[in-house]
Amino acid sequence: YEFVTFHQSFSYEDFMEGLTPVLDEDAGNLRYDVRKGVFLRLCDRARADPKHRYAMIIDEINRGNVSKVLGELITLIEADKRAGAPHEISLTLPYSGDRFSVPPNIDFIGTMNTADRSLTGLDIALRRRFNFVEMSARPELLSGVSVEGVDIQIMLERINERIEVLLDRDHQLGHAYFLPLRESDSLVSLSLIFRNQIL
Repeated sequence: YEFVTFHQSFSYEDFMEGLTPVLDEDAGNLRYDVRKGVFLRLCDRARADPKHRYAMIIDEINRGNVSKVLGELITLIEADKRAGAPHEISLTLPYSGDRFSVPPNIDFIGTMNTADRSLTGLDIALRRRFNFVEMSARPELLSGVSVEGVDIQIMLERINERIEVLLDRDHQLGHAYFLPLRESDSLVSLSLIFRNQIL
């Protein structure tokens, strides 16, 4: 798999392919070479190894300009448009001029925090191509964790119940904030989690 985090300046050139300046130190000339992006390199690996599944994991997918970063992939990632599929589409890449189609053995996994930005901010074309699976807080992972008599599992459940009533479900706290208490269950540790991360 390959892992990237989208942000405002992440580009098509980073993801697919782009031009990279290269200085020929002997001649003092500057030239531009076509450089494969992270997804194109993953596709090459997947194409050469069709018996295995590969994954493109995009963290914070809603933070980048998804349409701009993916470009023609908006169409090519659809299952029926991939290499060998009934409605296969291949196209010419703009920098290299190579023909390209997405191999069938690549999965896309995008993560996003709905508290940061609503799903409605995502391009409609992209929303049609993904299944969305909610990953709610799992307080049960904190079972047995107690800080000076405070059951952390129950505390998180109660906090999230209140947040849901007062704000909405998208702003609930995740269990990951409190996982360090499994190793260091002091009141100081709990205080630092609230002060530095939650509040």
